[in-house]
Amino acid sequence: MPLHTRTTPAERRRALREQLSSGRLLRMPGAMNPLSARLIQDLGFEAVYLSGAVLAADLGLPDIGLTTSVEIAARAQQTTRVTDLPVLIDADTGFGEPMNAARTVQLMEDAGLAGLHLEDQVAPKRCGHLDGKSVVAKEDMVRRLRAAVDARRDPGFLLMARTDARAVEGLDAAIDRAKAYVDAGADAIFPEALADEAEYEALRAAVDVPLLANLTEFGRTPPLGTAALENLGYNIALYPVTLLRIAMGAVEDALRTIATEGTQQSLLPRMQTRSRLYELLGYEEYAAFDSAVFDFTLPPGT
Repeated sequence: MPLHTRTTPAERRRALREQLSSGRLLRMPGAMNPLSARLIQDLGFEAVYLSGAVLAADLGLPDIGLTTSVEIAARAQQTTRVTDLPVLIDADTGFGEPMNAARTVQLMEDAGLAGLHLEDQVAPKRCGHLDGKSVVAKEDMVRRLRAAVDARRDPGFLLMARTDARAVEGLDAAIDRAKAYVDAGADAIFPEALADEAEYEALRAAVDVPLLANLTEFGRTPPLGTAALENLGYNIALYPVTLLRIAMGAVEDALRTIATEGTQQSLLPRMQTRSRLYELLGYEEYAAFDSAVFDFTLPPGT
């Protein structure tokens, strides 16, 4: 019955680590809601991402650290309930001092996630591809990571460190920070806003842990394809905001169409059908539990 995932958090955490050690590139789209996470699974992707920018935007907020760890954990649990895929979440700076980062780790463990990443920006943080970022001292981020490691109860839970130092202090500093973060216990590294393939290569040569490539649109990083990333030795291809941008673009177009045409009729060919939505929701599977919930026939073409 599809009320919840059929796998346990421990199984999903193990699956993520196995995928990262397989030598194959892990494709990780960002979900904009629990239903889109189910669609990511249905279409054959290997993992799901929850972007802090998307979670903030869903609340009508900019990505400047206004959300709280409890809000994010609650949204995460809604998502992990509906997918058998491992889910990685953006935990910003840990939502405060090292003790806050420690609590954040345990909240995200309890939410059924497979892992999280913590970044070295100062508060208020901002999108990693915008100007005006600042980073904390390397030693402060090391303390943040060590608190997270100490707080982790399940050793299978992935702790990834993100560094935004490339745009602030330069590539050499970003590499130096990445090494220090691995020494502090980070299982993987997220180097934000790299400029070109040569910089990807430099990070890969510097650390011997899984690396994430952030392929967000309209940013500083070139939109590398999966073949190029595999050749560079990267482990995760991240598409954090793609689905939100596509969906919101379609929503805006639909609203303009209704406003100008007075009907949604011309939009029908672009819509997900009722039958596809019901398939995604598993309506018929619920009938196996209680036939009263699925005792209707869909009209043709819906």
